[in-house]
Amino acid sequence: MPLLTQAPAEALLRALPVAVYTTDPDGYITFYNQAAAEFWGRAPVLGEERWCGSYRLYWPDGQPLPLSECPMATALKSGEAVRNVEAIMERPDGSRATFLPFPTPLFDPAGRLTGGINMLVDITERQHIDEMKEHFSAIVASSDDAIISKNLDGIIRSWNQGAERVFGYTPEEAIGRHVSILIPADRLDEEPGIIERIRRGIRIHHYETKRQRKDGSLIDISLTVSPIKNSRGDVIGASKIARDITERKRAEETKELLLQEIKHRVKNTLGTVQAIASQTFRDAPPQEREAFTARLRALSAAHDLLTQRDFDQVSARQMTARALAPFQENRAERIHMRGDDIILNANQGLLLAMAIHELATNAVKYGALCNETGEVHVDWQIGEESGRRLVFHWRESGGPPVTLPSRKGFGSMLLERALQQEQGGSRITYAPTGVHCTLEMKL
Repeated sequence: MPLLTQAPAEALLRALPVAVYTTDPDGYITFYNQAAAEFWGRAPVLGEERWCGSYRLYWPDGQPLPLSECPMATALKSGEAVRNVEAIMERPDGSRATFLPFPTPLFDPAGRLTGGINMLVDITERQHIDEMKEHFSAIVASSDDAIISKNLDGIIRSWNQGAERVFGYTPEEAIGRHVSILIPADRLDEEPGIIERIRRGIRIHHYETKRQRKDGSLIDISLTVSPIKNSRGDVIGASKIARDITERKRAEETKELLLQEIKHRVKNTLGTVQAIASQTFRDAPPQEREAFTARLRALSAAHDLLTQRDFDQVSARQMTARALAPFQENRAERIHMRGDDIILNANQGLLLAMAIHELATNAVKYGALCNETGEVHVDWQIGEESGRRLVFHWRESGGPPVTLPSRKGFGSMLLERALQQEQGGSRITYAPTGVHCTLEMKL
């Protein structure tokens, strides 16, 4: 005889959003609601299937759980409700869910067992959340960075081992105190601005500042601050991640000193070369002395750009603009540049600067930039035909008619040899309408 004979009671169970089913005293299923069928992923046959409508059951450790030993079977056999048990249910499509069963035996007024009722609560999502919390807790605990949380009044609420290493306070010493214990007196005005932005839900990305350790010493840190929200989306506090960058700052200062020293020595060396050249070439024609001095100036300008980029890399766009800058006075609208933002190493950057200087000098003396109408078009891109290469084009137009030179100049020979060292080369076409030069370097 079905347990649910009263229409209101059955209607109530059918309407519940949680999975509920009942059995007779022998465990045969007598009723289940739609939520139970959806949870199981199947519709068991009433009066024919026992204990539970799950396709398969497993213990939390993954071991199979026979239906005859499931919590409902245990409750009916023992006559006692079963609580605080977890199980895993597998549906016919292979998907699984972790759930809490609440099987309860039912008795008539005489105390005879009449069946049982069970409610199944899906805790799969909660389990995922718990696992994520444990995972993130482990990350926070093991992080070398200081990870701190505080409320909107600035009171510290959590303090990881990284914070203890960075700032020197133990969790017992820091939690419950105001975050101002970490802020130097001359930077206390930073905190109100941080709190105001956090209240508005704005994340503060990496910014560098100074903080104070327990012993009073100051350290350089990179700080990130993010809002903490409750389940309703209200901002209730902030989490801070502070990274000690003292060593990095010290290394940057040392590097800057070394770069300045290198820059100073390069300028002194170029100055010495210029002085020696002036003595050596004192009987040479003035235009040759000026050409040599101009090359030194171009080399010095290229070195200046490289020192700004740590003598490591420079973009073709930056180096081209720097090399053409001395020639753009009264001609800027006639010099056109276009190209990808290709990164060159130091040697390639210097070579490109010297090549552009030679081409621009010749254009000013004999080519498109020696009159009022000529133009120069410069472009560069990456070529892939014979390995990844920089392909640089220099095209002149509108200048005086071009004639083939009777001999190669010093600049041309210098470039050819330098380009060969970079596994590249050059091609110059002396068309009547203007010089066209193509330079290539292996990247």
